[in-house]
Amino acid sequence: MKSITTLGIAVMFLLWLSGCASTKPILYPNKHYNSVGQAAAEADVEACRQLAESAGAQEGSESAAGRVATSTAMGAGMGAAAGAVGGAISGGAGHGSLIGAASGAAIGLLRGIFYAARPTPPNQTYVNFVYRCLQDKGYEVTGWQ
Repeated sequence: MKSITTLGIAVMFLLWLSGCASTKPILYPNKHYNSVGQAAAEADVEACRQLAESAGAQEGSESAAGRVATSTAMGAGMGAAAGAVGGAISGGAGHGSLIGAASGAAIGLLRGIFYAARPTPPNQTYVNFVYRCLQDKGYEVTGWQ
Protein backbone atom coordinates (compact mmCIF):
# COMPACT_ATOMS: atom_id res chain seq x y z
CA MET A 1 0.00 0.00 0.00
CA LYS A 2 2.85 2.37 0.79
CA SER A 3 4.41 1.90 -2.66
CA ILE A 4 1.06 2.71 -4.31
CA THR A 5 0.88 5.97 -2.34
CA THR A 6 4.45 6.82 -3.28
CA LEU A 7 3.73 6.06 -6.94
CA GLY A 8 0.60 8.23 -6.79
CA ILE A 9 2.56 11.15 -5.38
CA ALA A 10 5.22 10.74 -8.07
CA VAL A 11 2.57 10.67 -10.80
CA MET A 12 0.91 13.81 -9.45
CA PHE A 13 4.28 15.58 -9.26
CA LEU A 14 5.12 14.71 -12.86
CA LEU A 15 1.72 15.91 -14.04
CA TRP A 16 2.11 19.15 -12.09
CA LEU A 17 5.61 19.62 -13.50
CA SER A 18 4.39 19.03 -17.04
CA GLY A 19 1.71 21.67 -16.58
CA CYS A 20 4.45 24.21 -15.91
CA ALA A 21 6.34 23.41 -19.08
CA SER A 22 5.24 25.63 -21.94
CA THR A 23 6.84 27.43 -24.81
CA LYS A 24 7.16 31.17 -25.18
CA PRO A 25 8.18 33.63 -27.89
CA ILE A 26 11.82 34.65 -28.04
CA LEU A 27 12.24 38.35 -28.71
CA TYR A 28 15.09 39.90 -30.68
CA PRO A 29 16.70 42.76 -28.72
CA ASN A 30 15.83 45.44 -31.26
CA LYS A 31 15.59 49.18 -30.57
CA HIS A 32 12.06 48.93 -29.10
CA TYR A 33 12.96 45.98 -26.84
CA ASN A 34 16.06 47.79 -25.58
CA SER A 35 14.11 50.99 -24.91
CA VAL A 36 11.35 49.31 -22.82
CA GLY A 37 13.52 46.71 -21.06
CA GLN A 38 13.07 43.04 -20.27
CA ALA A 39 10.39 43.45 -17.57
CA ALA A 40 8.11 45.51 -19.82
CA ALA A 41 8.72 43.11 -22.73
CA GLU A 42 7.70 40.13 -20.57
CA ALA A 43 4.56 42.02 -19.49
CA ASP A 44 3.74 42.70 -23.16
CA VAL A 45 4.24 39.03 -24.02
CA GLU A 46 1.84 38.03 -21.23
CA ALA A 47 -0.70 40.65 -22.38
CA CYS A 48 -0.53 39.30 -25.95
CA ARG A 49 -0.94 35.72 -24.68
CA GLN A 50 -4.03 36.70 -22.70
CA LEU A 51 -5.42 38.61 -25.69
CA ALA A 52 -4.97 35.53 -27.87
CA GLU A 53 -6.78 33.33 -25.36
CA SER A 54 -9.62 35.84 -24.95
CA ALA A 55 -10.02 35.80 -28.75
CA GLY A 56 -10.44 32.01 -28.63
CA ALA A 57 -6.95 30.82 -29.60
CA GLN A 58 -5.82 27.96 -27.36
CA GLU A 59 -2.11 27.62 -26.54
CA GLY A 60 -1.99 23.83 -26.62
CA SER A 61 -4.11 21.27 -28.37
CA GLU A 62 -4.08 18.68 -25.57
CA SER A 63 -3.38 18.76 -21.85
CA ALA A 64 -0.81 16.58 -20.12
CA ALA A 65 -3.58 14.63 -18.40
CA GLY A 66 -5.22 14.06 -21.78
CA ARG A 67 -1.98 12.71 -23.23
CA VAL A 68 -1.57 10.32 -20.26
CA ALA A 69 -5.17 9.10 -20.57
CA THR A 70 -4.82 8.59 -24.33
CA SER A 71 -1.57 6.68 -23.91
CA THR A 72 -3.09 4.49 -21.18
CA ALA A 73 -6.15 3.66 -23.27
CA MET A 74 -4.05 2.89 -26.34
CA GLY A 75 -1.76 0.65 -24.27
CA ALA A 76 -4.74 -1.23 -22.84
CA GLY A 77 -6.24 -1.75 -26.29
CA MET A 78 -2.99 -2.96 -27.84
CA GLY A 79 -2.27 -5.17 -24.82
CA ALA A 80 -5.75 -6.71 -24.97
CA ALA A 81 -5.38 -7.48 -28.65
CA ALA A 82 -1.93 -9.00 -28.20
CA GLY A 83 -3.10 -10.96 -25.16
CA ALA A 84 -6.13 -12.30 -27.03
CA VAL A 85 -3.94 -13.50 -29.89
CA GLY A 86 -1.48 -15.12 -27.51
CA GLY A 87 -4.31 -16.60 -25.46
CA ALA A 88 -6.04 -17.96 -28.57
CA ILE A 89 -2.88 -19.77 -29.54
CA SER A 90 -2.56 -21.33 -26.08
CA GLY A 91 -6.31 -21.95 -25.70
CA GLY A 92 -7.36 -19.13 -23.33
CA ALA A 93 -8.18 -16.02 -25.36
CA GLY A 94 -10.27 -14.40 -22.60
CA HIS A 95 -7.64 -14.86 -19.91
CA GLY A 96 -4.85 -13.75 -22.25
CA SER A 97 -6.84 -10.70 -23.26
CA LEU A 98 -7.36 -9.70 -19.63
CA ILE A 99 -3.66 -10.05 -18.78
CA GLY A 100 -2.67 -8.22 -21.97
CA ALA A 101 -5.05 -5.35 -21.27
CA ALA A 102 -3.75 -4.91 -17.72
CA SER A 103 -0.10 -4.99 -18.72
CA GLY A 104 -0.72 -2.79 -21.77
CA ALA A 105 -2.55 -0.21 -19.64
CA ALA A 106 0.32 -0.16 -17.14
CA ILE A 107 2.89 0.33 -19.89
CA GLY A 108 0.71 2.97 -21.57
CA LEU A 109 0.30 4.83 -18.27
CA LEU A 110 4.03 4.90 -17.63
CA ARG A 111 4.77 5.96 -21.20
CA GLY A 112 2.15 8.69 -20.97
CA ILE A 113 3.55 10.01 -17.70
CA PHE A 114 7.08 10.27 -19.00
CA TYR A 115 6.07 11.80 -22.33
CA ALA A 116 3.62 14.23 -20.68
CA ALA A 117 6.54 16.01 -19.03
CA ARG A 118 7.77 17.19 -22.43
CA PRO A 119 6.40 20.51 -23.62
CA THR A 120 4.15 20.32 -26.63
CA PRO A 121 4.42 22.82 -29.44
CA PRO A 122 1.79 25.55 -29.20
CA ASN A 123 -1.17 25.73 -31.55
CA GLN A 124 -0.20 27.55 -34.77
CA THR A 125 -3.18 29.91 -34.59
CA TYR A 126 -2.14 30.90 -31.07
CA VAL A 127 1.48 31.45 -32.19
CA ASN A 128 0.35 33.61 -35.13
CA PHE A 129 -1.92 35.69 -32.90
CA VAL A 130 0.76 36.36 -30.27
CA TYR A 131 3.36 37.02 -33.00
CA ARG A 132 1.10 39.61 -34.67
CA CYS A 133 0.28 41.28 -31.34
CA LEU A 134 3.96 41.58 -30.42
CA GLN A 135 4.85 42.81 -33.89
CA ASP A 136 2.18 45.54 -33.61
CA LYS A 137 3.80 46.61 -30.32
CA GLY A 138 7.21 46.97 -32.03
CA TYR A 139 8.89 43.66 -31.09
CA GLU A 140 10.63 41.20 -33.40
CA VAL A 141 9.86 37.55 -32.60
CA THR A 142 12.69 35.24 -33.65
CA GLY A 143 10.93 31.99 -32.72
CA TRP A 144 9.35 29.96 -29.91
CA GLN A 145 10.92 27.65 -27.35
